[in-house]
Amino acid sequence: MDFEITSHAIERMKKYSISQDLLKDTLQKPDSVEKSYKERTIYQKKLNGYVLRVIVEEGKEIKTVVTVYKARSSRYEI
Repeated sequence: MDFEITSHAIERMKKYSISQDLLKDTLQKPDSVEKSYKERTIYQKKLNGYVLRVIVEEGKEIKTVVTVYKARSSRYEI
């Protein structure tokens, strides 16, 4: 799967200590996928007490990671 990462998403990855390998794993093997608005998709992966959420704009040939963050798992049911 080809994807690009916005500068905003890179900053968020640094803030939440999210590696590029974890990001790739979430995109390739998510625990759940939800459709969002404006052609966006949310890929989610369960972590220790948290959910990693990766917001992606689905292009025809490449996916663009718009943002990424960790949230408390109690906030999202996956």
